[in-house]
Amino acid sequence: MTIKVAFLGLGSMGAPMAARLLAAGHPLTVWNRTAAKAEPLAARGAAVAATPADAVRGADAVITMLADPAAVTAVARSAGPQLRPGAHWIEMSTIGPDAVRDLAGLLPEGVTLVDAPVTGSVDKATAGELGILAGGPADGVAELLGHLGTVTRCGPLGSAAALKLVLNAALIGGVAVAAEALALADTLGVPAATAENALLGSALGGAAQRAFARDSSFHASLAAKDIALATATAPLPVLAAVLGHLRAHPDLASQDLARTADRIRADR
Repeated sequence: MTIKVAFLGLGSMGAPMAARLLAAGHPLTVWNRTAAKAEPLAARGAAVAATPADAVRGADAVITMLADPAAVTAVARSAGPQLRPGAHWIEMSTIGPDAVRDLAGLLPEGVTLVDAPVTGSVDKATAGELGILAGGPADGVAELLGHLGTVTRCGPLGSAAALKLVLNAALIGGVAVAAEALALADTLGVPAATAENALLGSALGGAAQRAFARDSSFHASLAAKDIALATATAPLPVLAAVLGHLRAHPDLASQDLARTADRIRADR
């Protein structure tokens, strides 16, 4: 069964995710603040809307993949009044559980909200191999989400957004620790290759691998946003220090997180 989808947000993750749904045969309308980013999808048959409200009109499912809570709120205030009863809003950004609950209050009666943030980078989005954390009543959209990756049910609304924040905090914090461990190795005269290989084989291996990545696209500004959400929720002194590192290098805001790790190491 085809589902009419409105996809709002065509950044590095949103564009390949929208392309997966279009390839699966779902009628697709897209919107992005920078309209030029919609052109490749338009060339493949997607309709392009001028506003979020235009995009969601008549949609069975709305997917948001946006930068932060403020962007999600702005889009919901614009688009919400155009939603029909029975529609599903699938929030796939990383915005935390409080923002998900705020979003629920902006949607009309009869619209079902699912929080479904993802794990994985652009390569996984392109291949349809994302990890999808689903909170709330996801039965009606499970098949649609299956085109994007593997769905893991997390519990009630907001539970997936909470778990995603936990996972990103652990990842980003681990990358910073790996970078500082390499800075220590440099200071102690441990050869770089030896230290890097040892870290990859250690309990910190996953974080070290991410710190060394050169083909990913998780902007440092988004990492800082995620850590800011986490540290606003609970007293997390280690992550507060990581946030300080991220904010200390605004010139790297639009570059991958691994570049911040490089800078942390270089600034020893």
